[in-house]
Amino acid sequence: MKGKSRFSEKYGPDERPDPLIKEQILKRSKKDELACAVAFEIAYKLGGKPSEVGKTADLLEYRLIKCQLGLFGYKPGHSIVEAKLPENNEIVDAIKDGMVNDRLPCKTAWEIAARFDVHKMTISSACEAMSIKIKPCQLGAF
Repeated sequence: MKGKSRFSEKYGPDERPDPLIKEQILKRSKKDELACAVAFEIAYKLGGKPSEVGKTADLLEYRLIKCQLGLFGYKPGHSIVEAKLPENNEIVDAIKDGMVNDRLPCKTAWEIAARFDVHKMTISSACEAMSIKIKPCQLGAF
């Protein structure tokens, strides 16, 4: 994948990968790909922000895969989330209340999942059913 990717173009020419994050990514990734869950583990381990891990992955031209909301990084179709409204209407209300500029931030989706003790993909499935885009990604993928 290196050479084909252009993830680093999101940043200025003077941006450099964080050395501590880079070390962890190199240790914990496979085939120039970094799973979302692993990126979050690295952020928590180093006491940093997930966005910094995402930025470092971009600067290394690593592809982020296996979004914990099921939105990207799965083969063959890239997304595994299916449109389905939850039985609990309070979740739907929480999604609507959490929207910013007609979108639900990824972080808010995670918070709603934790609040209602449901899987993160329950929230993304509801968003799909409601035609609500989840953005921005905590890792900066979208």
